[in-house]
Amino acid sequence: MRYHIWTLGCQMNVADSQLLASELEKRGHHAAEDWEEADIWVINTCVVRQSAEDKAYGRLNELKHLKQRHPGKIIGLMGCLVGVRDPLRLRKQLPQVDVFLPPSDPAPMIDFLSQHSAEGEAIQAEAAARAERDALQDGELLLPQHERNALISAHVPVVYGCSFACSYCIIPFRRGIEHSRPVGEIVGHVRSLGRQGVKEITLLGQIVDRYGKDIPDGPTLADLLRVVHGVAEETGIERIRFLTSHPNWMTDRLLDTVAELPRVMPHIEVPNQAGDNEVLARMKRGYTIEQYIDLVGKIRDRIPEVAIHTDIIVGFSGETETQFQRTYDVLAQLRLDKAHIAKYSPRPNTLSARSMPDDVPADEKERRRKALDDLQAQVVAEINARWLGKTVPVLFEEQHRGKWRGRTPQNKLVFVDSSENLFGRVANVEITWTGPWSMQGRLPGRQSDPAPEVIEILPIASTQ
Repeated sequence: MRYHIWTLGCQMNVADSQLLASELEKRGHHAAEDWEEADIWVINTCVVRQSAEDKAYGRLNELKHLKQRHPGKIIGLMGCLVGVRDPLRLRKQLPQVDVFLPPSDPAPMIDFLSQHSAEGEAIQAEAAARAERDALQDGELLLPQHERNALISAHVPVVYGCSFACSYCIIPFRRGIEHSRPVGEIVGHVRSLGRQGVKEITLLGQIVDRYGKDIPDGPTLADLLRVVHGVAEETGIERIRFLTSHPNWMTDRLLDTVAELPRVMPHIEVPNQAGDNEVLARMKRGYTIEQYIDLVGKIRDRIPEVAIHTDIIVGFSGETETQFQRTYDVLAQLRLDKAHIAKYSPRPNTLSARSMPDDVPADEKERRRKALDDLQAQVVAEINARWLGKTVPVLFEEQHRGKWRGRTPQNKLVFVDSSENLFGRVANVEITWTGPWSMQGRLPGRQSDPAPEVIEILPIASTQ
């Protein structure tokens, strides 16, 4: 049978979709080249913001009509829309869905297919996949066929769920309490990715710095980074990243580990969400803006040439114009390398939705979002201009509009026009043009285009 997975939302969902695809292919199923040709349709959903949930329901409505014409198709609903609780609440609402899969759990789909496949088909699929499955060791992941030796960057979940409930966040309700994966399982996962050609991994957690907090005398993220770094050296993985961090759990030891290990990139994603202490208190973030500013200074002192990314929510319950201005002023003061800016939308079952009014008008939220976006575009353009004329190592991932696309250690996007095959290579690149969202360059000794095309890539939403 052929499958197609639509993935909405964060990097954790990308990793969950990859895990499901791996489990399907171990059992003899294959990705469809065209989604309409697939026998199995899966939507991996996000509900962090209302817009993401609306996209999921839009796709489900489309599949409802297709299911009526093709009743033999299998529809799976996965991720945060399902949540970790029993999906009975959705069964009556979504009769077109055959299988409900909680976040990070492919088992319901595998069980459904095992029960509904013809016996001969199941035996044939099992025989075809047995050799690959038996070769896997604890924690190892077999990439889908179309990604093997074709995927440069991959995500490795290390902490599932979250036990730190910000007042606006639905993640603890949907993904459950925090639990860390065993080190050995993570090592197996990382090692298998390196053997399949992956050159960069990103360790994921809703609060990744809390890795091991749920294990008595457990390892820390700093400990895990050292172990994973050794595996990377063995298997040819060039780069290690991690996200998303939280100001309360970013320790000196973690920062020193990042500075010390050469394959851990100088790239920190640590959201502040607002620049006003009253708003932060209503958000239940657990720190003041002064503490966040001090943390940014500490990160910059300990990690040379670090790039710091943040998340900001505008229009949170009760946010006045004066409080928003403080956020604007803090962002202007800190001059961070990227800011993921979102408009507040109340999510069901969160503290803010239950007890705080959504009292900032929609047009005012958009005005505030655009003001921060415009400010950040100017700030990042000035930051990136410092790289003009410098030579930096770039890991190339793919070709895009005829140019090679890659990223610097600071996760800055670089495009190079070259006839060489740069796929999966780390090459030194002289930066010849910079903009707020990307840069362009040339390989040493090559001439660059006289008037390079401006290619802008919008930021990807982070996990927090």
